[in-house]
Formats: sequence, C-alpha cells, structure tokens
Amino acid sequence: MPLSNSSIDPSIAWRDLLRKNRAIAVIRTDDINQGVKMAKAVAAGGIHVIEITWNSEKPAQLIDQIRQELPQCTIGTGTILTLEQLKEAIAANVEFCFTPHVNPTLIETALNAEIPIIPGALSPTEIVTAWQLGASCVKVFPVQAMGGVPYIKGLQGPLGSIPLIPTGGVTLDNAGAFIYAGAIAVGLSGQLFPQNILNDKNWEIITQKAQILVETLHSFSSVS
Repeated sequence: MPLSNSSIDPSIAWRDLLRKNRAIAVIRTDDINQGVKMAKAVAAGGIHVIEITWNSEKPAQLIDQIRQELPQCTIGTGTILTLEQLKEAIAANVEFCFTPHVNPTLIETALNAEIPIIPGALSPTEIVTAWQLGASCVKVFPVQAMGGVPYIKGLQGPLGSIPLIPTGGVTLDNAGAFIYAGAIAVGLSGQLFPQNILNDKNWEIITQKAQILVETLHSFSSVS
C-alpha cells in the first residue's frame, strides 16, 4: 500500500512496508518510456517498492507517470545529493527518499515534509549518526566494499536495533542471505535490469527475475 494512504507515522509505515515486501527495485534510465516499462516489469513480478534515481531523465515526470500506471506500488527516489534536488523530489510527491550519504540538512528537511529518508552509510559511526539524526532506515552502501553478508551479520550485535538496507553488491543469489543476516530489505538495480536485457526489451525476463527474488526473500523472511 502506498505510504500516502497510511494514517500512521511515515517512518513506521515505511518499515512495515519493507518487512512485507523486502525488495526495492532501483531504476536509473535516460528514457522515460523505458523507465515505465522497467517498473511495470518488476511490478508484474511482485516487487511493489520502486526507486527512481534522481539522475534519471526527467525523474519527476517519470515518477508521476509510474504512480499513475502502478497505483498499487510505492514510488520514491534516490541519488539525492543536494537540498535543491530534495525539494524538487518532495514537490514531485515521492513517497520515500534515498541519499548516498549522511547529510543532516537533508534528513531534517525530509522529516519536516513527512517523507521517510534513508541515508547511505558504511561505517558503524556513519550508520549510528544517520539513525540518531532521524533516518527511517539506513542504506549500507556499497555493501560489497565491507564484505557483503558477513558485514551485515556482524553489525547485528551492536546495531541490531537499526534497520539496514544493503545495496551495491546485492545479487539474486545472495539477497536472501542478507535478509537472514538481519537486513530489513535489499535494493537491487543491475541484477534486475541487465543492460543486454534492456537493449533487447525482454520485459518478461525482468519479470521472471523479480518473481525469483520475491519468492527467495519471502522464504528467507519466514526463517529469519
């Protein structure tokens, strides 16, 4: 259910949504029509949380079009670097926002707008700082730089109360292991949208990848 339809605190609603869905499809494209088809393909496979990176072509227009065509999905943005970009994204009615870094001003602005914000962090210090500033969750990016699944598992002891979303190294093969290790959800881009598949416009293959991912994450969620 889109967060805009929720009457509870946006950050709580966001975390509940992640526990239910577990996967975020990250779309970066320089073609609006392609972006819409990418979103439809993963939605058909069961992924209903979709991030449109702000460095895509006309991201506000793309977000609006996807929200109209996929009302059952929750659509947000990512790769927000500046306050100006964040304000533009908020004006575009995004339902969540990812940043690649920890910026107190961006976090405060998103919170004031009641938009769940998920800053990118890597070290324990960065993760705790983001959480204490009010982040809804923390994106661990790029997780492969710290060893992948073992790093997320290792953080659970001291930082288990902080909901983590690993990206940048999550694959169809290891996504379930991240959930089992304690991640609240995972974000994937290239693994769902290989360039050769996009070039061939083989949307059915992308739908199949999404289905496999959703089934895998739900099976790991039931035992985590």
